[in-house]
Amino acid sequence: MEHLSISVLTICGIDELPSHGPRKVSHVLSLLDPGWPEIDSFQDYDAHHRTTLRFHDIIDPQPGMTLPTREHVAEILAFGTDLAASRDSRTEGHLLVHCHMGVSRSTAAMVSLLAQAFPDAPEDSLFEQLRTIRPQAWPNSVMIGHADALLGRDGRMVAALRRHYGTQIGRKPDFEDWMTRHGRGREVEMADPKP
Repeated sequence: MEHLSISVLTICGIDELPSHGPRKVSHVLSLLDPGWPEIDSFQDYDAHHRTTLRFHDIIDPQPGMTLPTREHVAEILAFGTDLAASRDSRTEGHLLVHCHMGVSRSTAAMVSLLAQAFPDAPEDSLFEQLRTIRPQAWPNSVMIGHADALLGRDGRMVAALRRHYGTQIGRKPDFEDWMTRHGRGREVEMADPKP
């Protein structure tokens, strides 16, 4: 994200946040469950800009839970717009995006921000970059569907996500069982078996 004056991109889970405190994080996007308490780790960070959004990591409606909406993803992209607008005020930066485990919501947000920052980049290259940042990435498919529509990618992000899922299952077959047990079997079924 050189043209955004962001030199470091990090994705992590809540348990990893303390280790990033000394890394001069300048911007944070927190994606938390509704009702989750404020995170104390950020008190140890240098001054930074932080946006917090609250919704659950689900892909189908569930009683008492908040499904990721188009509006949530629009807020993520608004964060990206603000990040781009603030680039003249810094020479470098460190963007940290986190959710509870650093696997699904945060990776969906990061690849959406990459797609926004690089509108001409091929979608598969964006997911390849995502895997470099966070090898265990399994982006929330609902969020990617919203980002695809909002960014005018005409289904190409969703198609690349299917190939990404296939790549991840090929690299680490236990993803299939893990995601199925966590109510994400529909995403496992989406995986392109020949990425």
